[in-house]
Amino acid sequence: MTREAWHRWGDADERGALNHIGVSQVRDAAALVRSGQVLSLAQPLSRQTPVPQHRAGMQHFMGRDGGDYAAGARQPGGFQFAEDTVVLPLHIGTHIDALCHAWYDDALYNGFPGSGTRSTTGAARCGIDKMGPIVGRGVLLDIAGLHGGPLLDGTAIGRAELQRAAANAGIEPGKGDIVLIRTGWAERQGRAESVSFNGEPGLDIEAALWLAEREIAVLGADNFAVEVKPFALGTVFPVHQRLIRDFGIPLLEGLVLQQLAAAGRYEFLFAASPLPVVGGTGSPINPIAVL
Repeated sequence: MTREAWHRWGDADERGALNHIGVSQVRDAAALVRSGQVLSLAQPLSRQTPVPQHRAGMQHFMGRDGGDYAAGARQPGGFQFAEDTVVLPLHIGTHIDALCHAWYDDALYNGFPGSGTRSTTGAARCGIDKMGPIVGRGVLLDIAGLHGGPLLDGTAIGRAELQRAAANAGIEPGKGDIVLIRTGWAERQGRAESVSFNGEPGLDIEAALWLAEREIAVLGADNFAVEVKPFALGTVFPVHQRLIRDFGIPLLEGLVLQQLAAAGRYEFLFAASPLPVVGGTGSPINPIAVL
């Protein structure tokens, strides 16, 4: 396998393709703001947020609530308060994958050893804390819109489909862009307990590599894994392996894109910032589009 982005920004780099976003890209993205409307692209998080079987769901506990006062808790000076604790996987709902999330041949992005990611300490290299805030030009490629509705599970989105969506939008994905793919998968999910993570429409490897070669900074989608499932015969998460490990492109998963598509804006100011969990492999995130 080739390693297209390794050492491009130095032997110690842990941010990968996010280095494509410079101050000029941020200024240009800010100039895209027209109406000032702000859209959240995130799922709400709750105990009902669906997760695949191998992953724990969210737990939410109240440390102090109204029941404590009903039971006679002190109220010094009339002061009352509530607070809570949340326990959740970092890959839940709308989230972003760190560059330590996926690798092969025992090497992470930029050649860092996979053995540096340990259960006791997290990731020594390429953790989510190394990512920092993400601000730049967001680009929506509305594949579901091209087809008049959500795609069926197992539908592979190829390079030609991405090019057709870009032409329909009148834009060209380019250096430093945050490219968001609407498949419609999230829009046709029912109750949390009925969501299946075994199949989804998504990008094939050729389409993913086409975007990588255009030097995008982040790739996101409204599905579970960005890439098509089931995988092509003989492969397992090929898009994750190639984009995260070889190109240093983080993947943004579980987006909510229906309202953005309905607004008819295909380029916009995008902003998001992951939780800087030291050594974390990902983070829940609340991306926003400013129109």
